[in-house]
This record gives sequence, C-alpha cells and structure tokens, in this order.
Amino acid sequence: MNHDHSKKTPDGASFDRSGSQDSLDELSMDDYWKELENIHETRGNNHVEQVALVVKEPDEGELEEEWLKEAGLSNLFGESSGDSLESVVFLSTLTRTQKAAVEKRVETVTQTMRKRNKQHQIPDVRDIFRLQNDSKGKVCDGSEPSTVRTSENKNETQDGTKGSKFSLGTDEQKRPLEDMLCSDTDINLEISFAEQAANLKDTSVGKMCKGGGGDTLLPNFRLPKDKTGTTKIGDLAPQDMKKVYSLALIELTALYDIFGTEFKQQKAVKIKTKDSGLFGVPLSVLLEQDQKKVPGTKIPLIFQKLIAQIEEATLETEGLLRIPGVATRVKSLCQELEAKFYEGTFNWENVKQHDAASLLKLFIRELPQPLLTVEYLKAFQDVQSEYSKLKLQLQALNLLVLLLPEANRDTLKVLLEFLQRVIDHRDKNKMTLKNVAMVMAPNLFTFHGFGSKTIEQREFVMAAGTANVMRFMIQYQKLLWTIPKFIINQVRKQNTESQKKEKKDKAMKKLLKKMAYDREKHEKQEKTPNDADVPQGVIRVQAPHLSKVSMAIQLTEELKAGDIVARFLSQKSGNVQTLKKEEVFLYEIGGNIGERCLDDDTYMKDLYQLNPNAEWVIKSKQS
Repeated sequence: MNHDHSKKTPDGASFDRSGSQDSLDELSMDDYWKELENIHETRGNNHVEQVALVVKEPDEGELEEEWLKEAGLSNLFGESSGDSLESVVFLSTLTRTQKAAVEKRVETVTQTMRKRNKQHQIPDVRDIFRLQNDSKGKVCDGSEPSTVRTSENKNETQDGTKGSKFSLGTDEQKRPLEDMLCSDTDINLEISFAEQAANLKDTSVGKMCKGGGGDTLLPNFRLPKDKTGTTKIGDLAPQDMKKVYSLALIELTALYDIFGTEFKQQKAVKIKTKDSGLFGVPLSVLLEQDQKKVPGTKIPLIFQKLIAQIEEATLETEGLLRIPGVATRVKSLCQELEAKFYEGTFNWENVKQHDAASLLKLFIRELPQPLLTVEYLKAFQDVQSEYSKLKLQLQALNLLVLLLPEANRDTLKVLLEFLQRVIDHRDKNKMTLKNVAMVMAPNLFTFHGFGSKTIEQREFVMAAGTANVMRFMIQYQKLLWTIPKFIINQVRKQNTESQKKEKKDKAMKKLLKKMAYDREKHEKQEKTPNDADVPQGVIRVQAPHLSKVSMAIQLTEELKAGDIVARFLSQKSGNVQTLKKEEVFLYEIGGNIGERCLDDDTYMKDLYQLNPNAEWVIKSKQS
C-alpha cells in the first residue's frame, strides 16, 4: 500500500512527516496517522457537541504565586508571610538547585506585589532563606555550581549535630561525575536530578551520555539496589505523599531552570461537566459513584471491565488496539453501556474484542480533562523536546507521574500495565512497543477539550515526540512509579526537624513527660515476659491480624523484610492462617516517616540504623 508523506489536519494545513521521527520508522508512523484519522472520524460521527476547555492565561506573577501555593509555600508571601516556621523547616531540607527555584519564584511574586502596592509586609527573598540558614552559621547560596554537595551532604542537621543518616549524597559521589551520570544501565535516585543535571551541564567535557533518541532499541535501565528498600508510589502514608508532591514540583521546576526553560502549569477554567454516566465524566465523579457499588475501588469500573473484556478473548489477536471496531457498532454499544452498565443488564457477549478496544480508547479521549491532566499534559508532551538525553527524559517523567492526582495516576498505571501485557504477545499479535505507542499516543496526547486547531496542528508536528514519550512510559513504567530516594530522605529530614521544633514547645514537653510517666507506671503494673525491654540489636514486630501477634527479631546483616514476614506466616498457633505471603507486608511506622510499606528485599539492619525510633508492623495494604 502506498502512503503519502503528508497528512491534512482538519483545517487543511499540510505537514511533512518524512523527517518528524528520529527512532521510529515510517511504517510505525503510519499507525499514528491512521489512529488519528480514526479519532477524527469517530468525532465526526458523534453529533454530541464537545465543550471546549478554556485554558486561562495567567497574569504577571500569577503563575509563580500559584506555583508557590502548589509547593506548600504560600506563607512566604502575602498576609501570612510572617508565619513561616513550617516553611523554614521545609526550606532547610532543599538542595541548592531546589532553593534556587524557590528563590526565583518568590522574587517574581515579590516584585509583582510591590507593583500592585500591596499594603501588607512583603519579605525580601534573601531574608526568607537567611532564616533557615542562621542556625547553621552559613548561608547556602549555591556559590559552588560545579559540585553536587549541599548543606544536607555535610552530615549536619539543623542544630549542627552530626547526622549522616539523611545525606542526599552517597559514596557514589566519590566516583568521577561523568562516570556516575553516564552509566548505560543505572538510574541514580540518591542524588537530586537537578543537581545531576547541573553537573552534567557544567562539565561540558564531551563525555556526556549519548541519548536514546536515535536508538531503535531502548536501553534496559535498572535501579541500583538500595539496602534500605525501594519506595513505590502507594507505599507511603498520605501525609508523607503530600510532602513528596511539593518536593517533586520544586525538583521538576529546578530541572527546567537548569536548562533555561520555563516550567508552566496550564490552568483550566472550570466548566460544567456530566455528573453521572460513563463516557465524558470526570474521574472523580466516576470513582464516587463506583465506590458506592465497590467500596475502596481506585480504578473506574467501566475501565476495568473493558480491559478484562479485551483480555478475555486473547491478547494474541493480530492488530489488537490498532484495528478499530465498527464505528456504528461502537457508538451503539457506548449508548447501551450508558443505560445498562450500572443496572447490570448489559450483555457483554455482544461486545467484540476490537469494539472493546475502541471503547477503551474512546473512554480515555472523552474524559472532560485529559488523563495526564490539563496542568501537566503539555509538560508530558514536551519531555523529549526539552531534554536531549534519555536519562533526563525519564527523570522528568518520573517527577511528572508523582505530580498526577491519585485517580489519574492509578488509572494510568493500570493502562500501562495492560499495554505491556499486549506487547508481551507481540510475536502473535504483531503489536510491538513502537506499534502500541503509535496507536495509543494520539488517544492520550491529542485532547479534544482544548478545542484549538493550533493545538491539533502542533500534535502533527510533535507526532514522533509524543509517541516516543508513550514508548518511554510503557517501557520504563516500573521506574516511573518509584519515589526517588533523595526525596524520601528529604521527607525523613522534614519529619525529624518538625519533631525537634515541636519538642521545644513547653506545653508539648509537659504532655510528653506526663505520657511517658503514665506509660512507665502502666508497664510496671502490667509487664509480662513478652513486653520486656527489647535488647540492643533486636526489634519488636507486631502482627495484629496474624495468629502470632508479636515477635522479637534479632537483626543481622542479611536479614530482609521478606524474611520477617515469612517467619510470621510459618507460625501457626491456634487460628489457621488465611493470609498469603503476597497479601501482607512489613511496615515502617513513625520515627522520621509517617508510614512506609517495605519491599521484601529491604535490609532491616540498614533501615533500623536510618530510623531507630520506628515501630514495625505486619499487615495487608487494605488494613
């Protein structure tokens, strides 16, 4: 079959696509254009008028003001600028590049507010950072741009005591920097991405990593093993995830600043949307109505069912996801689902596999706001054009995934896992990673709600770029759902510093003293052999839902979290065990973390040294 090397946009503009891809061949690109044609045809057959989403252009300083609010630093300006104790704790944990990003935004907001002649006090940006540096006796002004060492790397805590536990750097800093940054397989999660990028930019010695843009096969990146455990999204308590969000936003902005580009969050003006139904309904509304039927569900039921319907046939069907369903039949099924899905009367036997795949893609496209959100869709689109090195692209994507709302992130994760399962059958279905990325990219990145022809034209120009981002998201999804260790370390330090400041309050001291006295008195009265003081090098692990509810565990160099869980499950006294190994996890609770689910390969002695005041509990993720 002959294909033209240009396609027409709906308004007739023509784009040459022969040179629009670096690593994607012409045949793969054909899948992209065909999918886009199918999307436009579907919209043409759908006579329901789409409501365009209005993206508001921010006024001067408004973007930076909103950014500071999103980062949890709104008390650095405005009427509440004097009450910045909480922010002082937060700022004390930032790296050099993160502080520079905050300073830049505060300075812009300050200048804007002065122009507006605000009556309340406007702090000087230098005073804000001097507050949290005074106790160290030295202002961290970032005057050493060629080093990744920060105030956190100097083994000093806020009160000047030794505390190497929360160092943002590791022994890897002793290696030559270009070797550390240019390893073909390893992704460094222990040092701030922006700090790594700053050093990569500063070296300029011709030893920079070769990007993945020109490679047909993507490299197999791996995460070097962390003895204190890898932290995945979903492993932390909500209060710590809130801190992760703020740090990820600042870190991503700092990464953009390093390369002289501006990170802009888009803002949509609120519009009226459907408050019931399946297609064209906000994720939050869908989940609210789904949780009435299935409490605790985090993924829309219709989304889950469509994926299950596709997989029920076989994932070996040739052209799966690429071959569209019959348009009239898909439209009819859509209407019937709207009427019968929640009643439980819809007959799924009538749904052919290609029709189910078309309905799945339709669901994604018809969301009133894109799955990647209005705020960050453009940032996802621009990842490849902003960063020439594949590692930098993955680091930016990692941070962007952390910034997505929970419902969007969970739904995206289920989608990517499904797409990988399709690719796993590529020998039969002929759907390789490139093919699947080509087909799915238009559904995630061409959002109808913007209602702008210039947006659609831009998508034609960026076709290969968005398809490559789609490839990266599928290929490296496990990496993208990992919370970088340097961010976890910052969260631990924030919690520690907050606890220190709380203890300085006299009322809190009295309360703690009274609680300690009452506890000691109670223990003397009720003490049993199992409650005896735990000796050095031993931890007490609680498992309230298992037959063996408590056990003293001797820490050794090789003891892992999975070993402790297995030891508990092997103890069968009284009740028969009902929980399986894959259903329960060891949790680190309290101390310098809110709550963290540990992966089985976490070395317990190393983690105990990092957080000696934690409690250890075995439970399921649902409890």
